[in-house]
Amino acid sequence: MANIVISPQYTDPFDKKAPENRLEMPASVLFICNFNAVRSPMAESLTKFYCGRKIYVESVGIRPEECGANPFAVAVMEEEGLDISGHKPKRFEDLMDSSFDLVVTLSPEAQHKAIDLTRTLDCRVEYWPTLDPTAVVGNRENILSAFRQTRDMLSQKIKKHLTSDYFPTI
Repeated sequence: MANIVISPQYTDPFDKKAPENRLEMPASVLFICNFNAVRSPMAESLTKFYCGRKIYVESVGIRPEECGANPFAVAVMEEEGLDISGHKPKRFEDLMDSSFDLVVTLSPEAQHKAIDLTRTLDCRVEYWPTLDPTAVVGNRENILSAFRQTRDMLSQKIKKHLTSDYFPTI
């Protein structure tokens, strides 16, 4: 039987002010979003940057795009010195290993899919509501601003939830 815990939004088991609530650092993390072209590749890249080889990280989409990472996502990650231009979107079924300590979903659709896919797995599933910057319309600067906001939101969550006190500042 799977040991799935959906973290409620109103509690924070990672709160550094309450060390008794701190969960063990996962050895492997899977990020899931809708298309594996924006949010989950950003999260994967940021986690690899902050955690290096301390955590195995992958990302997938529930309906992956054929064309690769979104160009705006590539641009805002390059601003931080991270290259996701070679990212190839994947589905859960494309993974060589489906054993993850933590599955982080970044959209409501991904949350529902993750619950179904991990029903028989021994892993923690967490939902991190994350802005979908592809829904923003307007000029290039407005769109880039939305992508930066998503990148920065993910960066803050990853720093808070997946790392100790050992990373560089970007």
